[in-house]
Amino acid sequence: MQVPEKKEKIIKEAKNRVIIAFIASVTLGLAPFFPEPHLFGKWRWLLGGAEGMQAMDWFDLVLHTSPWVYLIYSLANYIRLTRTAR
Repeated sequence: MQVPEKKEKIIKEAKNRVIIAFIASVTLGLAPFFPEPHLFGKWRWLLGGAEGMQAMDWFDLVLHTSPWVYLIYSLANYIRLTRTAR
């Protein structure tokens, strides 16, 4: 069974979104890379009780987590589209 052209274009666009989300996650989501990714430190701080976290720290957490959330969303959408295209 062949996939219609319009559906094929939608799947290609979804794949491009996954690639962009992956690049954003690896760069912005993990920056700065040394001595450890900022995201890991923020999550460790949050899971440790978030003592002393201020507004800037919360903003930083959201900034570094959002590309990963978008990657998960894009990947789920891509998988859903490819499964319904069959």
